[in-house]
This record gives sequence, structure tokens and C-alpha cells, in this order.
Amino acid sequence: MASLALAALLVCPLAAALDNGLSLRPAMGWLHWERFVCNADCDADPENCISEYLYMRMADVMAQEGWREAGYEYVCIDDCWSSLRRDARGRLRADPKRFPGGISQLAQYVHSKGLKLGIYGDVGTKTCAGYPGSLGHYETDAQTFADWGVDLLKFDGCDMNWTLLGEGYVNMSRALNATGRSILYSCEWPLYEWPFRQPNYTAIRETCNHWRNFADVYDSWSSVKSILEWTASHQDIIVPSAGPGGWNDPDMLVIGNFGLSHDQQESQMALWAIMAAPLLMSNDPRDICPRSKELLQNRHIIAISQDPLGRQGRRTVKTNGFEVWERPLSSGRLAVAVLNLLEMGGPRRLDVSSAPGWKRCDPQCNVTQILPRLKQLGVQTLKGKLGVAVNPSGTALLTISPISDAQTQSLLWKDLSFKNRAGPVL
Repeated sequence: MASLALAALLVCPLAAALDNGLSLRPAMGWLHWERFVCNADCDADPENCISEYLYMRMADVMAQEGWREAGYEYVCIDDCWSSLRRDARGRLRADPKRFPGGISQLAQYVHSKGLKLGIYGDVGTKTCAGYPGSLGHYETDAQTFADWGVDLLKFDGCDMNWTLLGEGYVNMSRALNATGRSILYSCEWPLYEWPFRQPNYTAIRETCNHWRNFADVYDSWSSVKSILEWTASHQDIIVPSAGPGGWNDPDMLVIGNFGLSHDQQESQMALWAIMAAPLLMSNDPRDICPRSKELLQNRHIIAISQDPLGRQGRRTVKTNGFEVWERPLSSGRLAVAVLNLLEMGGPRRLDVSSAPGWKRCDPQCNVTQILPRLKQLGVQTLKGKLGVAVNPSGTALLTISPISDAQTQSLLWKDLSFKNRAGPVL
């Protein structure tokens, strides 16, 4: 059955995506919430409070330390940025003490670094932290964001009757498109509808560029595991909705913070890539462990995340404390993540050739291990056995590239030709 599900993933047509030309691949960037939450006390903590200084400094670091070149392009403001009241014209405004230059000036600064600015709003009367929401102001707020030069809107779902969620998210989507500015639209529509009924993912995909399904991520392994388990348990519903223009969002990367071991950080990075998730890290890149930075900027993992085929992976095997997740990639390739769920003992081995996607090795395939360290595992065959050792709560991440009979003959011919040209061995 797992093989059939994976095959269906390759051929099922996607529902129409939001037609704004954005998010053809999962978005990458930085978002303040998990690490900096609603810290509005700039007198006591000027370096870390929600202020224009924080976002300007993040833009500096992202432009200077390889984040932008790795693909992280959005610097995103979350909740707690605005004044508690709208201005005399009914428009949102940034807190004047913490954002003395306003959002427009901040956007210009972020753009000057070759990056994009994201902002936060809410579909209801108030944001989750009690700041003004957009209900009754969708057109005004969309135009305000466009006038400021905003590039992404994260739109939350607090203080809203759940039966009106769909209407509200659709209305803001239309309002954003009507501004004429390209603004990536990140929704939380299904997150707030799931407690009452199964959301309509066809409508969500036609409305939003990515969408949250489940609870907020915390800086803990139990939180990351709960997101993975929810995703796997609902994958038959949510996976078909993902593709270029619209993506399931399992929430932020907490890599580089305090709660995950390095193996667990590797697991989050690998599984978020398999899930074709937006890679929006919430950490402090001004002061981050070099190993965490290297992991977040790993070009091989990012290549899986950004693969142009645009198919979300899924869990295909759960056995003996292991999970196998597989994601189809372009050119017939496959990414495979082997997660060791045990949290005691030492490394354990799993036979990767037991995964449904191993059929790509008929007649042969080339296997590359990306995590926990990059190495070539060589040419494998369909009947071959390939085991990988995985640390507790860690993940081995591999790519499988099929080799046809013609390619095999070509490789053998090139090898023979090279040996004939090499001359005598002295």
C-alpha cells in the first residue's frame, strides 16, 4: 500500500494554486516569533525586543554571513509590532517608540540588503497578542502593506468565529491581489478549522501560498515529534494539496536555539526538507552555533527542499522504532529520511533497501548520504542490501538516483577508455 501511495503522489494532479506567481518553491527566511515571542520591552532588553533595530540587524547578518546566498530571503515580523490603536484614518501603524522610522523605512532598508520583508496580521478583530486585527479592514490593511513595500503577510486566525474563517482569508487574498504588489500570503486557515471539521484544501490552495495545519512549534524535541506525527497521520489529506504556488507549513525551524540536540536539529532540517516545508528559521543568527549554521546552510538539504518537481514527501514505513519518509525529486530521483525514534542507547541500523522507493534501483542506482555526513554510498542494485546507522532521535538523509542500462554501459565504457589511455603502470 505504501508503494501505491507513493506512486499516486507522482501522478495526482494538483488543485489550482493561488495565481499570484509566488512561492513556486517553498519560501525561505527568518521569522521572529519562537525565539523572540512578544518581547516589547525595549527599555529592559533593547537588543532583543520587537523593534526596527532587531530586523535591521537580522537583515545585516543575513546579507553578510551567507544566509541570503543559501536562499533565505525573507526577514519576517510576527505579532506585537503595531500600536494598540489604528490611526485617525483607520490604518494600522507601527509602534512609534519601537519603530520610529515606520515599516516603510524598514522595508527600504531590508530591500537594500537584497532581502524581502514580511509582516504579521490577523483575520479576526485582534491578533493573538491583543493588537488590532484586520476584520472589517481587509482592503485598507492590504493596501497599507503594499504601500509600505511589504513582501509577505503572515495572517493569523485569532478572535474570529471559525465559521467565517474561509470568507475572511479569501477576502484578504483578493485584497492583496488587488493592490498590484506581489505579496506572498501565509495563512493559518486550516489550523483554526481542524478542531471543528476537515478543511477544504482545494479552497485553501486557491487562496494562500502556504498554510499552517497544526500547533505552534516549541524549542523541544517533543514539539517537533508531535508535528511530524500529526503530518504523517493526516498525509493522505494534506499532501495532495502541496505543490508549486502552495505548501503545507509545519511551522518554524528552531535549529540553533536551546532545546534540540544536534541530532534532533538534523532531524528537523531533514524532515522539513522532505515535507517540502517553508524553511523559516526562528533563532538568533547573530549568535548561533557554527554547526547549526552549517546545517541550516547545507546546500544539499536545501536542494531537496527547493526541488523543482515540487512534490511533498510522506511517511512510508514505520517499524521497530524507525520511520522512513520519502520524497520524489526531479529526474526520477528520491530523497529518503530514516528517523530513529528511540531516545536511548546508541546508533541502530536499518536496511534502506526495504523502503518502497528502493524500486528506483532497478536495475541500478547511485546513493548519496547527506546526513549525518556527506558521503557517496556508491552504485546499488535492486536486490542489494544497504544499511544505515542512525543515532537516537537522529536522521540519516539519502538521495537515490536511478541508473539506466544505457547509463551503466556508458559509465563502463568511459572507465575502460580512461584505463586504456592511462598508459602502463610503473
